[in-house]
Amino acid sequence: MAEIRQALEAIYKGIQPAVNECGFNPVFPDGADRSEAPVQETGGRYIMEFAGENKAFKIEYFNSRLFVYGVSKEGEIKSGDFVMLDESLFEAENANAKDINYAVNNCAETLVQNFGTKTVKPVKSKLPTPVSKAQAKSGAVSYDPNTLANRFTAIYPELRNAYKENCETYGRFLPEDFFMNHGNAKVIEVIRRNNPTEMKRLFKLFNEIYDDGTNETQSLICVTILGSLENDVELLANCTDYMSADLAQPVISVNKYLWSNAGKGARMKLDNPPPYKPKKKKKSVISTLGM
Repeated sequence: MAEIRQALEAIYKGIQPAVNECGFNPVFPDGADRSEAPVQETGGRYIMEFAGENKAFKIEYFNSRLFVYGVSKEGEIKSGDFVMLDESLFEAENANAKDINYAVNNCAETLVQNFGTKTVKPVKSKLPTPVSKAQAKSGAVSYDPNTLANRFTAIYPELRNAYKENCETYGRFLPEDFFMNHGNAKVIEVIRRNNPTEMKRLFKLFNEIYDDGTNETQSLICVTILGSLENDVELLANCTDYMSADLAQPVISVNKYLWSNAGKGARMKLDNPPPYKPKKKKKSVISTLGM
């Protein structure tokens, strides 16, 4: 599609300084115009490949996601050697200048962090790897809180640094800390504004992650995030047309309970969570509330 190629062309031009700094050159398909981005389309996947001395990376666009893969090793590099370094939401067909700029900065940052040295070393992802849509739909793995935050900050890139700092500070992602201190304010802002386009985008994410998420992830959405609506009738009404039936019922029940006299203790636990320690088992929405 023309829109996808135009978006990838803009990303290709934007990351050139990082590509050069890290010692890469584009890999052009046979017969391709070298004045354009080296985009290859295979089965709906759009791929741009780059190679350097004992290293390679590629950018792939598929299913409204932008992936960056990389490898650093001596000897022949094969397709199975690549490691996913980053995944972000990117709707190329509808991308505006802000979306392009975010994608360029994110890809460039990923390259510099992983390849901005002449020392050959194994490539490691700088952030926890999110669960892909294909994995979740196949039932092999369920969406976890990190996947929710990863995709949430792709929609709201101004929170990306807070997400990264959370992961770096704790050595893993702590969802309650991130959403209560950063993410929830953005969610409430969007719900209060009630712009249809913004609401569809936000709740498309919540509905999808909730449907195929772990119990912990479902609790995160219903209790930690949407439980912060404080049973506000107007805010809940704004959400009604966008929440799936499976999500709406627990969100309404959680809000009624949390912001009743009976839920005072549960609210105190949410406002003052205990110090971080590894969890021994998953908890459902109901058990999290103590109901």
